[in-house]
Amino acid sequence: MVSSPTITAISSPRATSSPSVTSLPSPSLPPSQKKAKFQHSPRVSLAAATSSISLSPMASVKSVRANRRHWDLFRLLQNPTAFPNETSAIALGEFDASSAAETLAFLQEECQVLIIGAGGLGCELLKNVVLTGFTKVHIIDMDTIDVSNLNRQFLFREKDIGKPKAECAAQFVRQRMHIPAATNEDEEMYPRIEITPHFKKVQDMDVDFYRQFHVILSGLDNIEARRYVNSLVVSLADVDEDGNVDPGTIIPLIDGGTEGLRGQARVIIPRVTSCFECSLETFPPQKSFPMCTIAETPRQPAHCIAYAFIVLWPREFPDKKLDKDSPEHMQWVFNAAKERAEQFGISGVTYSLTLGVVKNIIPAVASTNAIVAAICVNEAVKAMTYCSQLMNNYHMHMGATGSYSHTFEYEKKRDCVVCSSQDKSMDVDAETMTLQDLIDELCGDKYRLLKPSISSSHANLFMQGPPALRTATSLNLGKKLKDLVADGDYLTITDSVFVGDLALSLQINFTKSDGSA
Repeated sequence: MVSSPTITAISSPRATSSPSVTSLPSPSLPPSQKKAKFQHSPRVSLAAATSSISLSPMASVKSVRANRRHWDLFRLLQNPTAFPNETSAIALGEFDASSAAETLAFLQEECQVLIIGAGGLGCELLKNVVLTGFTKVHIIDMDTIDVSNLNRQFLFREKDIGKPKAECAAQFVRQRMHIPAATNEDEEMYPRIEITPHFKKVQDMDVDFYRQFHVILSGLDNIEARRYVNSLVVSLADVDEDGNVDPGTIIPLIDGGTEGLRGQARVIIPRVTSCFECSLETFPPQKSFPMCTIAETPRQPAHCIAYAFIVLWPREFPDKKLDKDSPEHMQWVFNAAKERAEQFGISGVTYSLTLGVVKNIIPAVASTNAIVAAICVNEAVKAMTYCSQLMNNYHMHMGATGSYSHTFEYEKKRDCVVCSSQDKSMDVDAETMTLQDLIDELCGDKYRLLKPSISSSHANLFMQGPPALRTATSLNLGKKLKDLVADGDYLTITDSVFVGDLALSLQINFTKSDGSA
């Protein structure tokens, strides 16, 4: 198992507005720091606020009922526990039940939460976050609402079809959480919910946007975006020359994912626990079909569907792009695929399978989303209040044959290209390996890069952009590596997978055809 770097108490701008972070693995703080958990002005507790207001008996009952979710949270924060955060394998801070009022004030007045994704899982996350007691929330999603979303993405209605998911979700929750106040005292008792939507891709936001958040919850449904967010939070966690992580730059990432009746939730503490990239090998590469197979010898219903939308649609409608969200277009693809399947004696082509193949749809189950979202938000509360042990660090839910779950520590990958500082090397055949071969290797199953650019200490070997530089460096693609670099040289490889100053440093070791050095 790879040892985790140490988090030491290093001052930073973020530390003045968030709970202090203690050292790993030993979480104890000096006595002088134990009371300085929060650096902001305290807010009167809910109990004190209620007792200081003169209300009629009916009004008092109404106020208590309306604030029940905050009362429950406040009672939780007031109670000492045998399992505080400092006793967990991932210790972010020391729990202090006597500071419950300050902790609640931090959640309601300062704690900034980012939810990424406003789909089935994202709707559950947003609902749970605001009902739990967080009041300053941002949500980002690049998608618009489709009619097929309405059966499980409960924050949307038929009138919302075609509108941005993030904006509609934020508007729905704002309206549902709005409580008209009859008096100023009532207004004080109901913390205002601030939800800011962003109708954009996660890659469109700059680093400073993400830096403002105390915790990030991810409900994304594609691997590329999850890799980007993971790389981003790792790049934001600063490490000094001794390998110690600056606690003020750590933003916990709570990552959730669902697929049918299966789901997973994990806690990622950048540069401390394993990151998403460490487990990339557990996700199979995107499935594709060889063109020769789907054109000449189809054997599966999916082959017939792929042939219909890849070959038959462009042939029938050369000037019209297939709209995957159009029922008419999908019906045409379904009919064409069914005819082709009948020609080859293949059964099993259905309309739902057609949608799944064309749109790469993974079946979604509302109950799985609810379970995973509950786990994720529960971990976010623990990370921000220290009221209990954090999950260490991976939880899997299997609901296909009952309700089975398992929590375990996903170990850091020693040669992870994102979170590991260990040197990486590659043995290559000096006589045959070209620069293009190296790029193909980097895009293969081990590294799974997307569009790598490569440079050495003295030259740019291949750059994806700008166009002029790509054209100039493309001449190197057919050259052998031994003509471009020396044995033992380090190459710097950048890719959209890496965010900020992250890059892959790869040492090239030449071997002979027989495998000898």
